[in-house]
Amino acid sequence: MTVALPTGTGRRTVRAALAPIVDFLLPCACIACGSRIAGGGLVCAPCRGRLRAPPAPRCARCDYPAGTGDRPGRPCLECLEWPEALSLARAAVALRPPADVLVHGLKYEGWRELAPMMAELMERRLATLLADLEEHVVTYVPTSSAHRRRRGYDQAELLARALAGRTGLAFAHLLERRRQKRTQVSLHPQQRMANVRDAFSLRPGADRLHGGNVLLVDDVLTTGATARAAAETLARSGVRRVALVTFARALPR
Repeated sequence: MTVALPTGTGRRTVRAALAPIVDFLLPCACIACGSRIAGGGLVCAPCRGRLRAPPAPRCARCDYPAGTGDRPGRPCLECLEWPEALSLARAAVALRPPADVLVHGLKYEGWRELAPMMAELMERRLATLLADLEEHVVTYVPTSSAHRRRRGYDQAELLARALAGRTGLAFAHLLERRRQKRTQVSLHPQQRMANVRDAFSLRPGADRLHGGNVLLVDDVLTTGATARAAAETLARSGVRRVALVTFARALPR
């Protein structure tokens, strides 16, 4: 006896009918807090609600919360020594729970599926600037080849591709990491600068952007040492303006 399997609308109806059963037997858990998510997803609504932008008021250039060292109309002390080409920085959220868990999940635990959601928040943060970014090419701060082989991907590239897709801006591979003595995580600001000095080089063909603008993407902005080194490399190739956007910004507790 031959049994006809449902096709088209019938198959969709079966899937819809089975969905509550599958959700009950194999519930999705929030990556950030571990709670059950009805209907699927990676991050629960309460955790998404806790993802907040850095507190206002913020420096118009680097987006750092104003306060000590605030000088109206002039760069704050956080970005005073940034290269001229690095003209703007924005972060979608402050690096506070649960943002830190999401960054760690994308970077170290293989949760590459987080990138689209994180890029969505980055796009929202850039909403008022998109008109000024129309001529920018999206690229990213590359990780080392060893880290890419170990993880199987580059987390900043995933974010950059997702953001380019959401904004309609062109994407290009412009930088490669030549060397990095050690991870930046445990280093002090001056050590971070020394660690990434001359760390980047241009990929073949990147010089075609001479006089152009770049939207540089990374997962986290801490002291800005890595972004500065990447921007300086792009500026040496003739890039006129570098705008930086990250998912998270590290701030004092």
